[in-house]
Amino acid sequence: MDSKDTLLHLSKTMPKTELHLHIEGTFEAEQMFAIAQRNQVPLKYQSVETLKAAYQFTNLQDFLDLYYQGMSVLLHEVDFYDLTMAYLTKVHEENVVHVEIFFDPQGHLSRGVAFETQITGIYRALQDAQQQWGMSFKLIMSFLRHLSEESAFETLKLAKPFLNWIDGVGLDSSELGHPPEKFLRVFAACQELGLKVTAHAGEEGPPAYVWQAIDQIKVDRIDHGNRALEDEKLVAVIKEQELTLTVCPLSNLKLCVVNDMTDHPIKDMLALGLKATVNSDDPAYFGGYMQANYNALINDSDINKAELYQLAINGITGSWMDQELKYQHLDTLKSLFS
Repeated sequence: MDSKDTLLHLSKTMPKTELHLHIEGTFEAEQMFAIAQRNQVPLKYQSVETLKAAYQFTNLQDFLDLYYQGMSVLLHEVDFYDLTMAYLTKVHEENVVHVEIFFDPQGHLSRGVAFETQITGIYRALQDAQQQWGMSFKLIMSFLRHLSEESAFETLKLAKPFLNWIDGVGLDSSELGHPPEKFLRVFAACQELGLKVTAHAGEEGPPAYVWQAIDQIKVDRIDHGNRALEDEKLVAVIKEQELTLTVCPLSNLKLCVVNDMTDHPIKDMLALGLKATVNSDDPAYFGGYMQANYNALINDSDINKAELYQLAINGITGSWMDQELKYQHLDTLKSLFS
């Protein structure tokens, strides 16, 4: 049996992908405070220390309050660039070679921040990371499910001039009470435009939401998917269609989707032959970036070398990167684990 030290070393040196990351969820307290001061946006926190204390929230609503407070300071293209570049710099240091990041345009449009301002800042940072480090990327525009499908259509209209920068669309925000079928028409419109589609399903929502995402939305992959394990037929369909699950261990712990990391279902997912991957979701708020998520699984969930290898493989094969790049990273992985 390989020691935890060996597995931790492998997890640090292996090429990693991140397929489930909300760029607005990477806002560290220091940066939020600095951009707020730069833009003269008042925060209800008097110092970085009091703001940091607020990051120790205990429920979803407190998190959302802080999340939207952070979004409120993002006003200019440079703000979106700085936020994105700070994230990319962190994960580059953790040997993340490919990122697929969500952004929430509706959360900024409602504050009067133009779509062009948002996407230009984010995309410019992604291009710079690719140029500097060879980090490949895909950009996913996410619809907020607590808003209407009409609002999603309005957002899609604004996005059309930038479709060459957008690779896919997602569905996030509060899951309960907002089933995927609510957005059936707008996802069909996105698919007609050649966009990949994914949806948050089966985190706090029931297995029925995962069924809808697969049968009605025709998703290319599923974000979270934890509760799919409650339905054997659903598990069989996910396996048959080889749908990737973008699992977020520390996020699940912070939001009490699991009570303890030893209870995390990712080992069960792998045992069932599902394509589970490791991701950080909203790392500034949920306890850590990619390496912290792998560390937690190795230290507390007792994943073994074969499972670590499979998670890394799934992250590459489940990504939307070019096939040639996939082969390169898989070769690197194979040599590390052989």
